[in-house]
Amino acid sequence: MPESSREWAALAAHVAEEKKGEHVVVLDMREVTLVADYFVIVSGHTTIQVAALAEHIEDAMKAAGVSLLHKVGGDKSHWILLDYGAVVVHIFTEEERRYYDLERLWGDADIVTFS
Repeated sequence: MPESSREWAALAAHVAEEKKGEHVVVLDMREVTLVADYFVIVSGHTTIQVAALAEHIEDAMKAAGVSLLHKVGGDKSHWILLDYGAVVVHIFTEEERRYYDLERLWGDADIVTFS
């Protein structure tokens, strides 16, 4: 069971990569906002892939004992947000990700490497 928000973020990022999510980025938000400790950002090619990535991440987090607090977006969404409190997962279609450009918006946040 993940014990820290960093481990939760790493778990979500690993699952996204395993399930063919593209351009997985983890941002350390602790110094720039009180909203969350970490943002996990991932792209999918289609709304179907975005929904599938969200489902896989939800399943893995639930299996690890991490509770989903809120979900925004559904099966045909171009952006699904999974709110785990300290970790927020953003799953976008590529076009939507370019439009919102969270990495630029939160450019003061450090990018976290995970293994």
